[in-house]
Amino acid sequence: MKKIRWGIIGTGRIANTFAQALKGCPDAQLYAAASRSSHKAADFAEKYGFEKSYGSYAALAEDKNVDIVYIATPMASHYDNCILCMENGRNVLCEKSVSLNSSQLEQMLECARKNKVFFMEAMWMKCTPTYLKALEWVRSGRIGKVLCIRADFSNLVPYDKSDRLFDPLCGGGALLDVGVYPLTLAADLLGDTPDSITSTMNISNGVDMSECITLDHGDAFAKIRCGFDRQLKNDALITGDKGCILFGEWFHCTDRITLFDTDGNVVESSHLPVRINGYEYEIEQAHSCLYNGALQSDLVPHRCTAAVMKVMDSIRARHGFYYPGEKAF
Repeated sequence: MKKIRWGIIGTGRIANTFAQALKGCPDAQLYAAASRSSHKAADFAEKYGFEKSYGSYAALAEDKNVDIVYIATPMASHYDNCILCMENGRNVLCEKSVSLNSSQLEQMLECARKNKVFFMEAMWMKCTPTYLKALEWVRSGRIGKVLCIRADFSNLVPYDKSDRLFDPLCGGGALLDVGVYPLTLAADLLGDTPDSITSTMNISNGVDMSECITLDHGDAFAKIRCGFDRQLKNDALITGDKGCILFGEWFHCTDRITLFDTDGNVVESSHLPVRINGYEYEIEQAHSCLYNGALQSDLVPHRCTAAVMKVMDSIRARHGFYYPGEKAF
């Protein structure tokens, strides 16, 4: 079977993690890397063994030998980078959060449809064996009806105005960077559209530093905390009327989950260590879609990506938090 020729746009931390996983995937060919600096692109390509490097994103997007592009730039650049690649006929795997808002995402999805290319948010959590095992337990009725979800993703990050996390021009802030994970978990288990959303938001230096969010689904709810201004345990608990599932610390990438009955007894434990660093599973999902001619992933469908983005829009609008150049929504 022909190897999938990958291009990467952006050469920062997340691109390095992704490239490490790409090297370990036998169906992947490390073809091209692009940066706004030709020197950074060349250094990145040499480090991981990419065949080509480009000093502009457009040059990579125009290379017809590229089968799929991984977008690893800051969130505020995702829209332009994705549109550039898809207008040139390139398939795209874009780092989360995939856009700043729903309006951008709708245009990106329309561009994907118009150009008949594969497009997927790189929500790697949803492709990992542990996450899929948890969904299997829930959907097979192991904990009965889901009643509530509690999920945290908050790290104490020292403020640095030069860090993209704290730069509104880069799409910085906690909600889009880390809040998207527990919100995705909640959407997968409780549905796309909450009956109501309540939230608090701490805004400082032009970005949201933390949120506490409650999603009310009528007969079930999710309680979510995310942020950069406090350190939490970052685990998650899914509670049903017949038991519960506990994700270990760093729930979005943990390799351990435990199933309990209503008395707190352990029913089953699952330990599924990743093969490389966890990113290999979203790569393999993209490969499967390309080999089968699918334009979206069953594991990370466009509908779910759009639903979570609408929830994040709603939370930001509630607190009047908009990025530079955004209009109210």
